[in-house]
Amino acid sequence: MDIKLSEKDRIKILNSEDLFAIMQKILLREDKIDQGKEHFWIVGLDADSRVLFIELVVLGGVTSATVKPMEVFRLAVLKNAVSAILVHNHTASDVTPSDADKDLTDRLIQVGRILHVPVLDHLIITTRQYLSFEAEGLMEELRRSLKWVPPYEIELRIRNEELRIREEAVRVAREEGEREGEGIGMRRGLREGREEGMEMGREEGRIEVLRVALAEGMEIGTVARISGLTEEEIARLKAKTE
Repeated sequence: MDIKLSEKDRIKILNSEDLFAIMQKILLREDKIDQGKEHFWIVGLDADSRVLFIELVVLGGVTSATVKPMEVFRLAVLKNAVSAILVHNHTASDVTPSDADKDLTDRLIQVGRILHVPVLDHLIITTRQYLSFEAEGLMEELRRSLKWVPPYEIELRIRNEELRIREEAVRVAREEGEREGEGIGMRRGLREGREEGMEMGREEGRIEVLRVALAEGMEIGTVARISGLTEEEIARLKAKTE
């Protein structure tokens, strides 16, 4: 049953408190007899996290309500909900989730994922208080569960994880190789730099000898004997000083 909503109810849901304020009013609208029965609702949200609809999926007995997954998501699919939040009430004052509550949420998370309507949260409410699975960390725990995941998808997840690990190993090996290569390159560069510097020093020394010798008016042959350079080298160095 699609719950009638006012424009004030079609708000953007920023947190579980926002939704509880709406659901509390809906539950309090019920007569005393129905307030004593378990309800299960689905809240459809649009891309902006605004309330599209709230549907009462099932009205059960005093202690339980039988929920069928496809009935839960029927309206969500028809109305193109981008995401959904589950809500059900406990007739007693305790909002602690039972194992059955967790198991149902686990299953509906998987159905919503297959239908591309992710389940964001599950609220357990009374007329006075509520509990949010998301706030309690239960949603994250149940999203990791494999209980209701189809076997073929478990195999696919394993393969994807293996691929991710291999890609990570290749990336780490590449980075280590690059770092090692940079280190080798730096060491080689330093060695080559020292050798080049020594050669430049020798070259500059020769030029300085040539400059002084020529300034003193020495002949190239004499400079060759003093510096140990050939006359061709002296001629080449002389050209650099001119």
